[in-house]
Amino acid sequence: MFTGDQGPLRGISIECGGFAYLHNATDDSVRPLLDTLAPTGAYERVYTRDSRDLLLADLRENFTEEGAASEAEQLLRLMNLRNTPLLDAMIRSRGEDTVFTLRGQQKRVAASVRQRAAAVLGHPDQSVALPDDGRAVFIVTGGAGTGKSAVGLQLRADFEAAGHRVKYASGSRAFNGALKEQVGYTEKEFRKRFAYFSHFVTPPEPRLDVLICDEAHRLRERTIDMYRREEKSGKQPQVDDLLDASRLTVFFLDESQSVRPKEVGTVSLIEGAARARGITPLHYRLREEWRCGGSDAYIRWVRAVLGIEAGTTEWTPDGLMHVEVADSPEELEHIIRTEAEAGATARMVADFCWPWTEPVGKGKAARLEADVRIGDWHRPWNAKSDSFCEDGAVPPSTIWSVHPFGINQIGCVYTAQGLEWDWCGVILGDDMVRRGDRWVYRKGQWYEDPEAKVKRVKVPGSFDMKLRETTGSKEDSEEEFARCVRHAYHVLMTRASRATVLYSTDEETQDYLKACVGNVQIHGLRPTWENLPAEARVPHRPSPKTKGNDTAPGQELLF
Repeated sequence: MFTGDQGPLRGISIECGGFAYLHNATDDSVRPLLDTLAPTGAYERVYTRDSRDLLLADLRENFTEEGAASEAEQLLRLMNLRNTPLLDAMIRSRGEDTVFTLRGQQKRVAASVRQRAAAVLGHPDQSVALPDDGRAVFIVTGGAGTGKSAVGLQLRADFEAAGHRVKYASGSRAFNGALKEQVGYTEKEFRKRFAYFSHFVTPPEPRLDVLICDEAHRLRERTIDMYRREEKSGKQPQVDDLLDASRLTVFFLDESQSVRPKEVGTVSLIEGAARARGITPLHYRLREEWRCGGSDAYIRWVRAVLGIEAGTTEWTPDGLMHVEVADSPEELEHIIRTEAEAGATARMVADFCWPWTEPVGKGKAARLEADVRIGDWHRPWNAKSDSFCEDGAVPPSTIWSVHPFGINQIGCVYTAQGLEWDWCGVILGDDMVRRGDRWVYRKGQWYEDPEAKVKRVKVPGSFDMKLRETTGSKEDSEEEFARCVRHAYHVLMTRASRATVLYSTDEETQDYLKACVGNVQIHGLRPTWENLPAEARVPHRPSPKTKGNDTAPGQELLF
């Protein structure tokens, strides 16, 4: 079963006895097989869903150190514990037909939405039209990496293939920009399929059949035009704009990824707006983890470390996700660059703990200031602009996450949210520092460097001005500030699919992180690019550019 031609251990030389993994069973349900006097004998190896951690530990113990990472990775891939990255799946299909292999809860949620859609929308070719007042609202919640976007993009492809008028909306410019860049849509193709929440101030005519709203936790109270044009700004809550735009609306959200005070998207908000229209919303929860190596343990650990929920802060390696703490920003950068140059996807990110200088100069000749400064280590933030800077050496913010030259800048929560890389280096700044057994949240102050004419750190802390736009009492404002900072680090620490490298600028926080992670027992299992099996070392390439899409410098090979 495991070592045969179709088994997950095919081609691997092993020197230990056989074992059985009863992945749908519990210890209690198969107790006779686990007892000392079981007919399988005293040296049997039977594992259930309850003893999955023990299975992983035994596999690690019985793999030889030489080449173990490659063999372990092959096993994880063949057992479907490694999911295809979202953008890779879109590239391979160019957004058409079957985009993703949905699994478990993902498959059930998608099937339920399609079933309800058939009752509400019917089929575009049917001779008898259904009443136009048929409406449906779905709310799908789930943590980072549970597959919300995968389900949403698959549903978009399914509805489009069925002939329905459907659009996929998001509140994230970075996600939409990466999607457009990687899949290779022309501007016309992209606008036909994708939109932003702010595009529905005026309902489309005719009304859409389906509107899929991803990252719905980023909903605003109402749409405010970026140029402050009143005719382009919303007159009602933004959630109402979206509900008015279609007959069937699907919202995907994770309230723990709301990182600004003015992001108001919650389950209760959407439910209230739907019921006000006489619609009873259907709520689904995705719990199975597919990012971060599919490691539920890692997600729980991150939330416990950040104080988002109770749990153990001691990291126990599970063979799915790798964590380590760098001793310096130089070491963190060396690790990330080494992986990127070898062929992995990799990025460095941080929260807003340094000022962010506007590019100096105009157009492509504009230069970035190295704002992120830790001792003698200085690096720039990703570009704010929507065009290339430094003669094409710095990509626009919308494609920083996927352009090869993005490795030279530090990303933030707004350019990282909704995206993932194999390796992610996370710099924890002085906006959230550990003091004793609690976290302390701090706001920074700046001064102007008289020589460079730019802002520098005077008092360490947060420089995100958006987090200071809170209302209410001082106590409520401080709690909202702390919540947003916690959530920002939660987003940043859950962007990796294989390994997260941490570093804190604060000595006491650095000690806390090292205590939580413990001694990293690599034992050949560090998921570096060179340790992956040959079939997994495939460079990430975008879809070929279609006519009308210009290729900027360095975009021929992404990562």
